[in-house]
Amino acid sequence: MTNYGDERDSPAVSSAAAAASSSSTPKRFWTPGRFVAILCIVNLINYVDRGVIASNGVNGSARTCDAKGLCSAGTGIQGEFSLSNFQDGLLSSAFMVGLLVASPIFAALSKRFTPFKLIGVGLTVWTLAAVGCGFSYNFWMIAVFRMFVGVGEASFISLAAPYIDDSAPAARKNLWLGLFYMCIPAGVALGYVFGGYVGNHLGWRWAFYIEAIAMAFFVVLSFCIKPPQLKGFAAKESKQPSTSIETVALTHAEASQIKTITPKPKTQNLVVVFGKDMKALFSEKVFIVNVLGYITYNFVIGAYSYWGPKAGFGIYQMKNADMIFGGLTIICGIIGTLGGSYVLDRINATLPNTFKLLAASTLFGAAFCFAAFCMKNMYAFIGLFAVGEILIFAPQAPVNFVCLHCVRPNLRPLSMASSTVLIHILGDVPSSPLYGKMQDRLKNWRTSTLIITSILFLAAIIWGIGIFMNSVDRSNEVEEEEKLETKADNNSVPV
Repeated sequence: MTNYGDERDSPAVSSAAAAASSSSTPKRFWTPGRFVAILCIVNLINYVDRGVIASNGVNGSARTCDAKGLCSAGTGIQGEFSLSNFQDGLLSSAFMVGLLVASPIFAALSKRFTPFKLIGVGLTVWTLAAVGCGFSYNFWMIAVFRMFVGVGEASFISLAAPYIDDSAPAARKNLWLGLFYMCIPAGVALGYVFGGYVGNHLGWRWAFYIEAIAMAFFVVLSFCIKPPQLKGFAAKESKQPSTSIETVALTHAEASQIKTITPKPKTQNLVVVFGKDMKALFSEKVFIVNVLGYITYNFVIGAYSYWGPKAGFGIYQMKNADMIFGGLTIICGIIGTLGGSYVLDRINATLPNTFKLLAASTLFGAAFCFAAFCMKNMYAFIGLFAVGEILIFAPQAPVNFVCLHCVRPNLRPLSMASSTVLIHILGDVPSSPLYGKMQDRLKNWRTSTLIITSILFLAAIIWGIGIFMNSVDRSNEVEEEEKLETKADNNSVPV
């Protein structure tokens, strides 16, 4: 008789089995690190577009006339289409309209369709709309295309962060999120520089054409990559029937009884599911406090990102405002975003600790930025504003960490989408035109900027409230439920 136990334990057999296993499972090219790198590059291009539309080279300046009636031609979009500062601010808000409408739609569709394919669809819309911006010949045409750029970005903003949260190692989860959100300040800053250079040398339209060409490669890639399975979402291609003993071993009478009953479909109406998910999401008090602070914070960041180069030129007569603000934002954004992520990983990433970091960094950042805009000397301004920007960018990853971990895993896309909608519709959507309206009335860049900066103190107070809340990390709740279900199935007695 053959001794199967000895054969199984034989070193030769073990090595042969290991070799066979190794050859049968080839190493995946798209490792988690490479997959997240792709998401980061796409995020970078998204925010380059935000910087491009705000740069002096693309956005330009309005037509001006002196006391003698001598007028100088405007430049860029504002000059070519003869836009007031208020209309110019509306271009930023037009982008948000598409983002706000499409974000919850993509989040809801992620329960029916493969989330990464939805990202591909969105990036396709983004690319075509960017080309349309370059072909625009009046204000309303470019405003409509800016809306569709927002629609395209909505798919990515809602669904990318949960993929990173699942792909990152537990000890470096915030660092990976930090790398992703570092692309926000870096992208906006690169957009300032890129838009300024291309606008001055090739014309503002070419800035949109070039960014569309850059995104086209990732559109193709998004339909070719097989992404990791999102936690809390069933694989769309695996619809296997139940194989439990209780289902299979039915008597003829039981089977005939089942045939006469119309079972309730597992796939509920999308609107009903969306309504239930929204109710569950907004019952989370931690989510509400976090987003209220984020709205206030983003109100200021939106005004800074859109009007920063023009304010710098207006207050300090900076000759290269795009380059200076772009360089400051790249360096400070990278240091601040990665620094905030690193600190959160080091201090134990609980939700109360995250709120402590959010409140402290925003409070001190607001103080430094306020002091910077009080300075008459440009170099004193740059030094203080650099420190303020580092502190202000520190919340980028932590605030989204709260959005991802204060809800169940299957609510993460909706949490990110709802957060995106609220911080824009109540934050940077109104802040850009309101800042423009305030500047039209005050005609003083320093006063306007000090008023907008003071709102950061309110954001710090709101996030400070979160420190004292009874907050629970719910990121593993589905896994716990599945373990209980598996245990129940194992303890059940076969019929």
